[in-house]
Amino acid sequence: MHNRFCTALVALGLAAGPAAAQRAAPGRLIDSLVARMTLEEKLGQLNLPSVDNQPSPAQLEQVRKGLIGGFLNLAGAQATRDAQHIAVTESRLHIPLLLGLDVIHGYRTIFPIPLAEAATWDPAAAESTARAAAREAAAAGVNWTFAPMVDIARDPRWGRIAEGAGEDPYLGSAMAAARVRGFQGKDLRAPDAVMATVKHFAAYGGAEAGRDYNTVDVSERTLREIYLPPFRAAVDAGAGSIMTSFNEIGGIPSHANRWLVTTLLRDEWKFPGFVVSDWTGVEELRNHGVAGSRADAGKVALEAGVDMDMVSRIYVEDLPALVRAGRIPIATVDAAVRRVLAGKRALGLFDDPYRGSSVERERSVLLAPEQRQLARTVAQEAIVLLKKDGNLLPLGPTRHTLAVIGPLADDHVAALGAWAGRGDPRDAVTPLEGIKTRAGTGTEVRYAKGCGIVDTTTAGFAEAVALARQSEVALLVLGEMGDMSGEAASRSTLGLPGVQQQLLEAVQATGTPVVLILMNGRPLTVPWAADHVPAILETWALGVETGPALAAVVFGDVSPSGKLPVTFPRAVGQIPIYYNHKNTGRPAGADKYTSKYTDLPSSPLFPFGYGLSYTSFEYRDLKLSAPTIPPGGTLKVSVTVTNTGAREGAEVAQLYVDDEVASVTRPVRALAGFRRVSLKPGESRTVEFELTPKELGLYDQRMKFVVEPGKFRVYVGGSSVGGLEGEFEVAPR
Repeated sequence: MHNRFCTALVALGLAAGPAAAQRAAPGRLIDSLVARMTLEEKLGQLNLPSVDNQPSPAQLEQVRKGLIGGFLNLAGAQATRDAQHIAVTESRLHIPLLLGLDVIHGYRTIFPIPLAEAATWDPAAAESTARAAAREAAAAGVNWTFAPMVDIARDPRWGRIAEGAGEDPYLGSAMAAARVRGFQGKDLRAPDAVMATVKHFAAYGGAEAGRDYNTVDVSERTLREIYLPPFRAAVDAGAGSIMTSFNEIGGIPSHANRWLVTTLLRDEWKFPGFVVSDWTGVEELRNHGVAGSRADAGKVALEAGVDMDMVSRIYVEDLPALVRAGRIPIATVDAAVRRVLAGKRALGLFDDPYRGSSVERERSVLLAPEQRQLARTVAQEAIVLLKKDGNLLPLGPTRHTLAVIGPLADDHVAALGAWAGRGDPRDAVTPLEGIKTRAGTGTEVRYAKGCGIVDTTTAGFAEAVALARQSEVALLVLGEMGDMSGEAASRSTLGLPGVQQQLLEAVQATGTPVVLILMNGRPLTVPWAADHVPAILETWALGVETGPALAAVVFGDVSPSGKLPVTFPRAVGQIPIYYNHKNTGRPAGADKYTSKYTDLPSSPLFPFGYGLSYTSFEYRDLKLSAPTIPPGGTLKVSVTVTNTGAREGAEVAQLYVDDEVASVTRPVRALAGFRRVSLKPGESRTVEFELTPKELGLYDQRMKFVVEPGKFRVYVGGSSVGGLEGEFEVAPR
């Protein structure tokens, strides 16, 4: 098989072998292929269809004819090898396939959803889970993942907020770069690496009203300051491909936006990889009203710079006639083909199209013990303690009767969350299972479902209330089912679904102390719980190790250390709400004529960066390396963090900057650094940050990135509210 593949390459003039040819002349292979390809074969390389578990006979025949450049949703070592074998031995030019899959937060070992991973504020953890996911996916023959999603989201009604890192471009950029490094590894040609696809380019998270696929209307300033930084960070980290977004920006759909895809991405940022459309994104240009036919849609997208057409089949079916009629230059087609072939070459597919995948390797890697242990560790870090009155948490050995109540307490599917790859719910450990195992024989753990997730029946309330009355503590596991967030999962309300709120109030009324455990893929509005429930844990969707991770926090084996990567509103009417807002000309104040609500505080229920611990931390000795720095200079900021409690714990020290006077309006504060530190009781550590022009700069009125002179204020603390304060100046030029 391999010999036949090499023989084909020899026929292309690569007699020294594909690996040697690539090392000697990286462009020679691609030049030779493009020179020999027919127009149909060229457009075939730009065609990315999906499969339903297995390619159909018709699709395999298209592979033989060179009319398919890759498959979406084909996975499994045997299935991918079979398809790849046909491509490299039975097609005329023997070009291997890209094999793409949405490996969002795990392949078979499902890790916490990306929003939960962002709550760790630990890019190294995100890199590790992406690395682990890549190992599993690559073993199963996948060589290309449609992740990371790096869309900034300020509106939690939008379901795909679950797939990203929340509302902040600085944190989002750190997580984006980390996940690209994790997926692609140090060597993209390595058999345990997969090519990353950074999506959705761009500003998809700004959909009006939080309604998926909706219009986005943002200024270039907001685009560059808020939505684009994570994409730039991912490109700088070496991402191999970019996916365009469903939305329009300023009246131009992303799939037709040459300024976005070519001028900005390729010319300004020097992105060398290829661009793939989203699912039927090319065909949807007709619905947007910027193309009157399939062929016109394909022409607009290809000329904008979209290289691969996912699922629409427009490039391969409708563009040959346009090229032959001279309506599309062949050079435009060739440029796209070269970029796709370069991506395949970067993966090493012309050397080993199978990349070492095998059924045996697949079996040995999937759900390996070290994968599950990593999933548990990261899940523990992702849990955010939102409220802790008294000593209810952690549960101590004196608690002998526990009631576990709620529709999500024993739900294996919900534990995996949205976009669960090839995860199997049977692999997941539920909260109930984890709590029972950790409690051991000395504690009686009893369970009542109470109600469904979205059902409106209250028939199970009586059992749940009776169980709570008979128990020392009631743990209520409430929230959303996995598919209530993710794609096409926008919500107009963000309260607990169904009758879960009534169940919570009924159990709280028993007088038994309540721990509310939230499982969800977005911020929820839970003001009643914040006022009445003594302990609240935000646990998101934590993946296969949900139960053990949750139990470790509930029983105090580890102290919760997660911090919110997104603001929790008091009510839907506050949305969009985010910490790095502008001050306005009339900041909120006591006077009536200021920017505020008449019926609700302007502040959030829980702010960005917030998260409690079982221990306590003190910040002191804020120091700045200089009172004044030059415009291109750097400033070191240090602070001492001390664990003043009786338990070991981890704290995320956060640095925020306020540019007090500038030529354009600036946020009241913006995240400019963070450090996660673990401290034993009584231990202190000096945490250092460095502010560079990247953190201090802005886009001026000419949309040029500059550092302006003037006074800056810094804040260092455990959330986006308060903190130690200092100031410095940037000197005039």
